[in-house]
Amino acid sequence: MTTENSLSAARLGLRGWLVLITLCGATFMTGLDYSIITVALPEIGRDLGFSSASALQWVATACLLPTAALMPLFGRASDMVGRRRLFMAGVAGFAGLSLAAALAPSPGLLVAARAGQGVAAAMIGPTALALMTGAFPEGPQRTRALGVNGALLSLGFVIGTIGGGLITSGLNWRWTMLILFGIGALVLVGAVAVVRETAGRSRTGLDVPGAVLASAGLFALVYGVSSSEGSALTLVAAVVLLGSFLGVEARHRAPLVPLRLLRRPTVKWGMAVGLVTFGMCGGATLLLSIYMQDVLGYSPLETGLGFLGEGVAALAGGTLAARLINARGTVATIVTGLSVQAAGTAAMVLLPVHGGLALLSVTSAAMGFGHVLTVVAAVTTITSGLDEADQGVAGSLAQMPTFVGAIGVAGLTAIAAARTEALAPSTTEALATLGGLHAAFLAAGAVAVLGAVAGGVLLRRSDAASRGSRGRKRRGAADAPATASPVRPGRPSRPGPRRRASAGVRR
Repeated sequence: MTTENSLSAARLGLRGWLVLITLCGATFMTGLDYSIITVALPEIGRDLGFSSASALQWVATACLLPTAALMPLFGRASDMVGRRRLFMAGVAGFAGLSLAAALAPSPGLLVAARAGQGVAAAMIGPTALALMTGAFPEGPQRTRALGVNGALLSLGFVIGTIGGGLITSGLNWRWTMLILFGIGALVLVGAVAVVRETAGRSRTGLDVPGAVLASAGLFALVYGVSSSEGSALTLVAAVVLLGSFLGVEARHRAPLVPLRLLRRPTVKWGMAVGLVTFGMCGGATLLLSIYMQDVLGYSPLETGLGFLGEGVAALAGGTLAARLINARGTVATIVTGLSVQAAGTAAMVLLPVHGGLALLSVTSAAMGFGHVLTVVAAVTTITSGLDEADQGVAGSLAQMPTFVGAIGVAGLTAIAAARTEALAPSTTEALATLGGLHAAFLAAGAVAVLGAVAGGVLLRRSDAASRGSRGRKRRGAADAPATASPVRPGRPSRPGPRRRASAGVRR
């Protein structure tokens, strides 16, 4: 396919763009939610009288945990009750709970509203992706749509960081939630007007044991790696629960997540790539925030503006991802994306203790650009070649690395803390902190390189095996005899379609 034909095939049309804007608006809203509140946490603590920093942490964690825990459940439920219906319920719930959070008079009510937002976000994530893959056929159109979606998801984080600082400084923290309410209302109008159901409902029952084990296991896993109150016992419980979940799924008649999907090379290696890129980019972004505030002395607003280069690069990456995938394929795009992300992250070891804004912008932009290329290619890999009935579950699987990537964040933070502690007796506090950050940046770059090599090899191998299997099937079909079934001895052969048709006509 020529470049001109590829671009023509990727055109979405007016209605296609309206559908895409609506679905991406929901994705953008949930991405914005996780970052816009972070900058406002100190003011929230003062305004509502949170008792401690650990209690204030629940304003952010209460939203994250139910999203991660319930996403597989809602991915499966969307196939039963209808993707559009569940998507609209999620958007309406998210908007209403954002309004409740904006009006919350006490810490308990705010945390409860944030937990409700997390439940609603778990409805939105897999259904928005499943509606998107259903609305746009596999190929250039879907790849372009996923590129826009990936760019806006990353841009939501950056805009949230900048917007959170601006809103908190100029107005107050309650406006961060009121903005989410407004976006949710607009997305709901778009869902009613242009989004259509993309698949029929499944009549199979819900796998209740699987839902309980998956939700509890994912809750324990994300809580253990993202919360300061997590422990090794929590992580052990997560491993036991998720292992039990896989055992139940292997025997259940209608599993929550069919194991045949998890056995597909494109799904399992695509999820592994997603885990690497989200874990390393998320961890490095958090450490960059520490660098700007604790080493360079930036204010929260200046820190948000420091991520502007990463946001612009993420938008560019989402725009170019579709073209690169159409021209080179998903495997080459994953290798390119992770390599660029690795180079940008590893180059952060050159960040100085004073100044260095240009280097900060360039390295974070390279990381963000490569990250979005990788995300779009990984999601395309996970959702391609599947039956329409599996897209709801596939949507939840494609979203999972976003949250389980907190493992990478915890790992990089631990590396930075250990190196900082080792350097502290022999140097200044700023230099010790910078040395710890350099060690973590180098580790993030190394893991991204390993992900690029391993992901490229494994996905190419699985792609070659898939092509060989398809080729054998075609050759087998070509070598098969023309007669569909053998004629049994002693029985007359049945007439073909033409003879049956004529035999049915009375003369």
